[in-house]
Amino acid sequence: MTRRRRKTSIFIYTGRLAFVSLCIVGVFCAIFARLYFLHVVRSDASIEATDKARKLFDKIPARRGNIVDSKDNLLATSRPVITIGADPERVEFDEAGREKLRKLAEILKMRPADVFAICTPYQDAEKIGRVKNRLDERQTQRLRSIGVNLNMTFEELLRKCLTTPRTELSVERRVEQTAQKPKVFAELARILQVPQKELERNFASFSPRWKKIAENLDDATYTQIRALKIKGIRGDRKYVRVYPSGRLTAHIVGFVNKEFSAEQGIEKQFDYYLHGQDGWIETERDGHREELVHYRSRDVAPTDGLNVELSIDSIIQEMANREVRNIVSQFNPKSATIIVSEPSTGYILAMASYPDFDPNEYNKAEQDSLRNRAICDQYEPGSTFKIVSISAALNESLVGPDDVFDCNAPTITYRGRVLRLPKEAHKMGNLTVREITKKSSNKGSAHLGILLGERKLYHYARLYGFGEKTDIGLVGEIGGTLHKVKDWDGLTITRLPMGHAVAVTPLQIHCAMSVIANQGIYMQPQLVKRVFDKRGGTVVAYPPKALRRVIKPRIATLMSDMLSEVVSDTGTARRAALRGFKVAGKTGTSQKIINGTYSTRDHVASFTGFFPAQRPRLVITVVVDSPKLKGVGYGGIVAAPSFRNVAEQAANYLGIQTDEDYEKMVAWR
Repeated sequence: MTRRRRKTSIFIYTGRLAFVSLCIVGVFCAIFARLYFLHVVRSDASIEATDKARKLFDKIPARRGNIVDSKDNLLATSRPVITIGADPERVEFDEAGREKLRKLAEILKMRPADVFAICTPYQDAEKIGRVKNRLDERQTQRLRSIGVNLNMTFEELLRKCLTTPRTELSVERRVEQTAQKPKVFAELARILQVPQKELERNFASFSPRWKKIAENLDDATYTQIRALKIKGIRGDRKYVRVYPSGRLTAHIVGFVNKEFSAEQGIEKQFDYYLHGQDGWIETERDGHREELVHYRSRDVAPTDGLNVELSIDSIIQEMANREVRNIVSQFNPKSATIIVSEPSTGYILAMASYPDFDPNEYNKAEQDSLRNRAICDQYEPGSTFKIVSISAALNESLVGPDDVFDCNAPTITYRGRVLRLPKEAHKMGNLTVREITKKSSNKGSAHLGILLGERKLYHYARLYGFGEKTDIGLVGEIGGTLHKVKDWDGLTITRLPMGHAVAVTPLQIHCAMSVIANQGIYMQPQLVKRVFDKRGGTVVAYPPKALRRVIKPRIATLMSDMLSEVVSDTGTARRAALRGFKVAGKTGTSQKIINGTYSTRDHVASFTGFFPAQRPRLVITVVVDSPKLKGVGYGGIVAAPSFRNVAEQAANYLGIQTDEDYEKMVAWR
């Protein structure tokens, strides 16, 4: 019996030993498998995770380049903003540390006590006794169950709720996880049965790992602060985009949003040059996540962005903006646009649009006001389009300026079909081509369109730039509408010559008139002259660019002469007449299409012209959408006076010689 008991004991002992041994072997196998997985199978991922925890990458933002006008006036610039902050957990409060903080306060022109308060990890706050007396035994036990001492400060209480593993709250243990604080307050409010807002007022928030001390510091001040070498104090540098010109060039320049992403205008189109290249610092950090400078492996300085010079003249831009405001106050239109350019170069000197906005406060602007009406709005041009049919018929030698047409006839036969001619405002009778231009005859223009035929009329409309974008270099530009010949109906051949059955942007009609002012050559409209570096050296140049010849020089001169009669005392644009100068131009009045039909109340009034007529310096276009006045808002009444106002101011500013002075100078030479 004794021997049998011994065998049993030995058997049991041996079995237990074997089991324990197997468990130990299993644990070691599991550890080995895990190590093999981490160091062999997932070695790259493990190394990457270790490097992420050890490595420190700090981006150094590049300064975005400036945008200036043709006279080097700032339209957009980047202002550095340095914010100084403290990590309260790292700031030292020994005698040496306090002395450094006093020097910091002196540099920042702050009270030392205020700096100390910011840098202190947890400041004294109200005691919990304010609500403690309201607690019953059950509530007290509930608080104690989550590790709350009723003698704690509010900060300590909140800290305990965030860190204790016994809390019923599902929150991160790290204090800096501020997003979880509302949950903590909600739980405490439920336990204490007091309003959550009251708790939030009483509880002092935990000190984050970075608390702001001062902002908007310059580089010199920041250099002084860095020289103090205060542990736990660091600066955060960023750039803020500023637009000194405000609304003046808002639609042209565009803006950069809060995320420093370019939106609209030149900011968007030339972002590649303006943005620059951010720098960075790659280094290692210790257990406190502080940089180990002697382990710094890369220190790449940022490359500032390049600058952009526009063709815009801020003085002329202000003239145009002022006149747009005058139009708004006088006629309360839906929108208004004024464009000024040099016909010989294609450079835009001004582009004003209403409604406008302040790019410094773009987030407060209505969405509709962000649109640049000069390139984003389309309308039927009306009579301003007649320069296409008239000049094309002359250029093709189909008519002469003194050829006569019956402008009373109600119909005309075209390719075996009888077509109804458009209506006139009043009876015209027989008119020469010159008179058709001067009196803006719809029927006369239709006659010229029929002489040209569909294909030639369409061809010249395309040559003048209609039906396609001008490629001026602004985001959001539309190409208007010019239907292909195969899509024309039976009346298009008689309606297109008078500016119906086509939709254009203000810039397109402006470029078309510029062709006549520039001896028949279509110039690429441009807003940018060059991209240059900080030393002023040109990196990319945008010289004037002639795209194509549209009409012969002789025909362009003839058109200038004929369009000058439009601005005479008996023409439709007599209000555009400019003292001392011969002006060439064309009015336009088009009915807006409302609910599929032409409205008798809503019109688009326009005038486009240039001066001096025989030696053009400036082309000016005015487009007013839905002006409110008694009767029809004719282009000659609404838009022509604005042309005169802008032209008169621009002539004085640029010192353009009057026709009389110019003739005297030529005769003297």
